[in-house]
Amino acid sequence: MTQPDEATAPAASLESLTFKQASEELEAIVRSLESNQLELEDSLTSYERGVALLRTLQARLQDAQQKVTVLLGELEPESDDSVDSTLS
Repeated sequence: MTQPDEATAPAASLESLTFKQASEELEAIVRSLESNQLELEDSLTSYERGVALLRTLQARLQDAQQKVTVLLGELEPESDDSVDSTLS
């Protein structure tokens, strides 16, 4: 017997999912929607969950990108005219 589709399993809170879990759930939803095996109501529910997952994933990626940008900025030396870096 096969396991129930993730799209039909109880929906976990978006905040409680790791990035990988949310991504895998979104992939499962896409596969189930592409299979054309769902009833209209189930398709709509799955689609809504997929949109919510996609928005969450995009926000997390944007946050991660901002953190990397900040960290890279901290690594680059500041341009400070008051420091004389020439050898005398």
